[in-house]
Amino acid sequence: MNFDDLIDFLDSEDNQFGLSSLATHGFLTASVVAKSLKNWQSLLFEGNEKQVNPAILQAISEWRNELQATLQDEKAIELPFDIEDTDYSDIEQSDVGEWSVGFVDAMYASDDEADDWFADSNTEEDVAMLTLPMVLFSGIDEEEADMKELMDDPSTMSQMAEAIEKNVVELFLLFHTND
Repeated sequence: MNFDDLIDFLDSEDNQFGLSSLATHGFLTASVVAKSLKNWQSLLFEGNEKQVNPAILQAISEWRNELQATLQDEKAIELPFDIEDTDYSDIEQSDVGEWSVGFVDAMYASDDEADDWFADSNTEEDVAMLTLPMVLFSGIDEEEADMKELMDDPSTMSQMAEAIEKNVVELFLLFHTND
């Protein structure tokens, strides 16, 4: 299965258990960034991966491997949308919002303590700061006063969006290096 066919499937009605292509990219990115997420495919398909065509699962694994190789080379992952085209007044309908939903889904997908991004008190604050843009754009904490204040400032929203690529690399290095 080629990449275009995978994207078409993810964005089609045939994708009964998975996320859209944008949210899948966010999920895969977070699954690579994470310290561990051994059962990422099961989490991505909400436990229904056995009902997904093996060619789809293989293509998604290859996509994830490409993302991982990029980060291992300490390069930024190219986001599958244009930050500059983002409408910050309707973030729920934006591509960055959809991508962030997938990212945050992977961040919190596992109940395993080994997968907890915030478990290490030495890095907890760094993780919170580096994931703030994704949490903000996902809308998960949109009712909190601090988040509402950030969302009401288009300049701050733009800065947050611009920081995502760099923050993903920083998170990867934080979790996968000893420095």
